[in-house]
Amino acid sequence: MSYTPPLWPVSVKGVALDAHARVLLLRNERDEWELPGGRLEIGSGDGVQLPDTSPQRALEREIQEETGWDVEAGPLIDGGVWIYQPIPGRRVLIVTYGCNVLTPDRSPVVSHEHKQLGMFSADDVLGLNMPDGYKQAITAWYGRVNTGSAAVDEYERM
Repeated sequence: MSYTPPLWPVSVKGVALDAHARVLLLRNERDEWELPGGRLEIGSGDGVQLPDTSPQRALEREIQEETGWDVEAGPLIDGGVWIYQPIPGRRVLIVTYGCNVLTPDRSPVVSHEHKQLGMFSADDVLGLNMPDGYKQAITAWYGRVNTGSAAVDEYERM
């Protein structure tokens, strides 16, 4: 009998702020607010679906698909890597990046994957039905943006 190690699903998420410093959140089927993002694509054998080349490119693709926003994934957020159990017995590794919105004049739209889209201030986030890991990542990104260190240089992206 051969050993098969357990596999963890990984979900890349992004904190993206609009021109008014509001964070973009999506309401899921569990009536929780969450950050946009999703799983990395491994690609299809027929070449129709190409594999994601990196977690950052996967996040950029996912946010565009879910909201219509074009973003550039920036640095990993301090405290933004955590384990979430959305339902009993199912665990997901969450990896969260700060994002630079490249289309700030475009209003985001909600896709078929979510029930609702919302834009929230930092203070609003604290009272939302949302896992604490997302709240912590959002708070960390707001702190980084407010101190003026949210710009991503080439060194941080490597």
